[in-house]
Amino acid sequence: MTRRITAVIVLAVPLCLGSIGQNKSVESLVPDARYFEVTGNVHISRDSSKEKAAPQSMDGMGRSTVVWLEPIDRAANAAPPPGDYKMMQKDKEFHPKLLVVPVGSTVSFPNADPYFHNVFSLFNGRRFDLGLYESGQTRRVAFNREGVSYIFCNIHPEMSAVIISLKTPYYTMSDSKGAVTLQRVPEGLYRLGVWSELASPETLRLLSRVVKVDRDGKDLGKIEIHASSQGIDEHLNKFGLPYDTHSAVPPY
Repeated sequence: MTRRITAVIVLAVPLCLGSIGQNKSVESLVPDARYFEVTGNVHISRDSSKEKAAPQSMDGMGRSTVVWLEPIDRAANAAPPPGDYKMMQKDKEFHPKLLVVPVGSTVSFPNADPYFHNVFSLFNGRRFDLGLYESGQTRRVAFNREGVSYIFCNIHPEMSAVIISLKTPYYTMSDSKGAVTLQRVPEGLYRLGVWSELASPETLRLLSRVVKVDRDGKDLGKIEIHASSQGIDEHLNKFGLPYDTHSAVPPY
């Protein structure tokens, strides 16, 4: 079964503003540091030789790209506090469809539909299976490891979402033209991380690199993402089998 995840991104931790999480400022996380505005630009491209209808303009596609900087020399001081977040199931959709949360945070999955759901994830990040539960019930998952979790429902194949758990407060998403801005990033060495719904995991791994943030190094440059026709489009149910989409009677 082929399904495209259309990500509506909610930045669950305020990005380097006056406070982060439980009223802890960036300055308190990394004391005695100089801070800079780090910029960059996400560019989405496709292989026109393989895709006959590849669009000439890719404006707007970068909106589903998350960019973060994980400290290398200040990792112990930069970790944001965990919190409690929510991803609701309503109208056979997850709301929001993408969350970015600190490692250790708990995400609740309330069922606001008048029928059963079964939320699960079998991908890298946080693997879990919440089982079958009815309308009005809520089940929770602790995202205690760093990574990307692709979320599905075992009953409704059209339901999909993404949760990214990070150890850093320095992250953002690109705007409609691909521009990236991370504010008040302390001077130091970082590892660049990128996630996009349009790219395969291998493509995203190749984008990772070490960057130095200081007075002379505040531009990430062009972040080139080659769109994949595969990515996470195809998924099976939690048993590793295709969804039964031909049944005249829904299972629940």
